[in-house]
Amino acid sequence: MRQGSIHLFRLAGIDVFLHWSWFIVAAYEIESRKGEYSSVMWNVLEYLALFMIVLTHEFGHALACRQVGGTANRIMLWPLGGVAFVDPPQRPGATLWSIAAGPLVNVALLLPLGAAIFMSQTLGWPQSMPDVYTFVWSVFKINAGLLIFNIMPFYPLDGGQILRSLLWYPLGRARSLMVATVFGLVGVVGFIGLAVVDRSLWTGAIALFMLMICWGGLRQAQVLLRVEKIPRRDGFHCPNCHTKPLLGARWRCDLCGQPFDTFQTGAVCPNCSKHFPQTMCGECGKFFTMSEWADGSAAGIVVINGGIQAK
Repeated sequence: MRQGSIHLFRLAGIDVFLHWSWFIVAAYEIESRKGEYSSVMWNVLEYLALFMIVLTHEFGHALACRQVGGTANRIMLWPLGGVAFVDPPQRPGATLWSIAAGPLVNVALLLPLGAAIFMSQTLGWPQSMPDVYTFVWSVFKINAGLLIFNIMPFYPLDGGQILRSLLWYPLGRARSLMVATVFGLVGVVGFIGLAVVDRSLWTGAIALFMLMICWGGLRQAQVLLRVEKIPRRDGFHCPNCHTKPLLGARWRCDLCGQPFDTFQTGAVCPNCSKHFPQTMCGECGKFFTMSEWADGSAAGIVVINGGIQAK
């Protein structure tokens, strides 16, 4: 997706990119909908409205992710919609809000768009300004259609990721992802059947995209299940995702290549004595000092100048 993308602008620290293939699809869609308006310019405006609704939806994801302390600095628009590259803290509540905020944007748009339809009918636009009336109705249906599609409970659609976040509470991170991706595969089968019946290339492309993401989600869930069985070290937790670090030599010195347990050695390589000012969390990928990692609950541990030493 990154290859051939065009940087459009930067807003609120978020870079917005447009994939080159969007123009091909836009030309096809605009051409295929000729005849609904008296001028093709209305078709262009209709597709640009779709562009703006999708972009607003993705900004909802990105800004919500930032609100809970996550990272979100890039949005990609492409023929199948938009992708907000969000990295929320690995907590169910933070993930749930980051995902749900996108469809909530579409919900919020229903009221002004519905009011515009009511106003247009009251003012007699269907007879006096049929192009404007058709345009308003089309934008309303586009927004409503995107909302309905996105909240379908099939991973990786927003509805499937919301389902995963809700299941995270009783099942945990790994099992919730496993259940959501399996349910997503059921959705893939349904979309493939719909694509065959309707002979729809777009529905088939969506099914293929969902299959790829679900397969990656299954593999990730299997890895997370194995990681869950590894013992954790008491006395430390990640300030971002609040998980305890794994026990064992799971960090590698970038100077000598020696693996070591950074929490046992106080962030110092036992082979070459290199000190690491920050330690990466294996769960969320964020870096923090040892003093930030320490929760003060481990007996025999004291924080000295940002490092950890045993009493």
